[in-house]
Amino acid sequence: MKYSVSTFLIIILSIFSACTPSGKNLQNPGKPYSTPEAEGISSGAILNFVEALEREQKDAIHSIMLRRHGKIVTEAWWAPFNPDSPHILYSLSKSFTSTAIGIVQDEGLLSIDDPVISFFPYETPDDPSENLKAMRIRDLLKMNSGHQTGTSGGMRQGKTWVEGFLALDVQHKPGTHFVYNSGATYMLSAIIQKVTGVTLLDYLKPRLFEPLGIEDPTWESDPDGINAGGWGLSVTTEDISKFGQLYLQKGNWNGKQLVSEDWVEEATSFQTSNGSNPDSDWEQGYGYQFWRCRHDFYRGDGAFGQFCIVMPDKDAVLAITSGSSDMQGIMNLAWEYLLPGIGKNALPPDEEGLKLLNDKLQGLAISTVDGEEISPNESKISGKTYIMEPNSRGIKSISFNFDSSPDVITINGEEAEQSFSVGYGAMEPGSMIHPQLVSREIAVSGAWDSPDKYHVKIIYFETPHKFEFTFQFKEDELIWDTDMNVSFGPTQMEQLKGNAV
Repeated sequence: MKYSVSTFLIIILSIFSACTPSGKNLQNPGKPYSTPEAEGISSGAILNFVEALEREQKDAIHSIMLRRHGKIVTEAWWAPFNPDSPHILYSLSKSFTSTAIGIVQDEGLLSIDDPVISFFPYETPDDPSENLKAMRIRDLLKMNSGHQTGTSGGMRQGKTWVEGFLALDVQHKPGTHFVYNSGATYMLSAIIQKVTGVTLLDYLKPRLFEPLGIEDPTWESDPDGINAGGWGLSVTTEDISKFGQLYLQKGNWNGKQLVSEDWVEEATSFQTSNGSNPDSDWEQGYGYQFWRCRHDFYRGDGAFGQFCIVMPDKDAVLAITSGSSDMQGIMNLAWEYLLPGIGKNALPPDEEGLKLLNDKLQGLAISTVDGEEISPNESKISGKTYIMEPNSRGIKSISFNFDSSPDVITINGEEAEQSFSVGYGAMEPGSMIHPQLVSREIAVSGAWDSPDKYHVKIIYFETPHKFEFTFQFKEDELIWDTDMNVSFGPTQMEQLKGNAV
């Protein structure tokens, strides 16, 4: 059997990573834990929600944390996802950027009615259009900048991203046309850096992150060092839930007003229409970088299922990280299974129901690759180097070592050579650079689908992304297919071919 010491460590850690909602957490005894029933929620409803997520969103959910009355009543991670690793938030970052704008305004450094171009006299075109001159910070916040489509791609064509944004046509009068626009949020970050002299991340550290106990947040930046604003923030699941709890408490944290109550109310209220479908959580209106939800809830969210859902009348916050292509489906399950289980008053203790829930949470894990551990053809393949035909992915060669325990794959690219271990029946930890991902931490499993087909699953567990490699061997020829779980484009990558030397 090809088990290694690190494989056994992953198994053990996965057991402890799903903390129980009973308040018994040896690593963090000071956290505000409680049981679901004590806070008026049925353990059975939570269990049904988790089981529905596993059934309807197989291997897509990475973590959940549910707070009620300020207490953590459920937290769970699907190994290799874990409590301590940050997770890329994608557009959930926008809600943090909005919060920074509110704090900057509270400090008197700007007004959201200020014209955008007033902050960028040197980057503004010589003859700005009337629509560009009319664009205000408020319009950026509401996704009403006046652009016909999103700007995050077009603005990168300029000398700087700011100049690129300001050079784009503004087809509509600002304030009259809703279009989801990450470039608009980037401009909020640029404005914050302009008026404070520090990056958005550095501005928020003493004002938001440190008071909430959010440690080591990171934020992607443009080539000039301006945080992306609309995407790129990485924090943990608990950090997401704290952020939601802050908003639920109207900006107050441990007796200190971190952001004004007026801003919280304004930012999370209906500010602009984005549709009229009563059954869609994407058409309930938009605030200042917050979505309105059905049931009079609101949320920050990010691509592939990063959620901070605030339920004011339930006094609850639900944080979720995932790698899902069906974000509406996740919310539907929350409304169907979880919401009916949230009552007004405390419920009688349910020891059996709580035990069933805890037992379920302790065994959560992303599935490993099914198949055989070894192939009769391993000796013919192990140690060979396959030279790949020219390809857009910059991969020059690949080799396999099936004599080691665990298996090892080495990929030689244009910029570097990288090796990683492949676990069987468990995820093997490692690190690998991906050209489109900031994070490089991985967990890998693999198995033989057939004697000549090797299947490998790579999870970048600080991101929503999973990659599945299928290696088809035929004599000295290799065909390499790659599929992704989620992507902003095609989920199937270029097929690679190579020959052994």
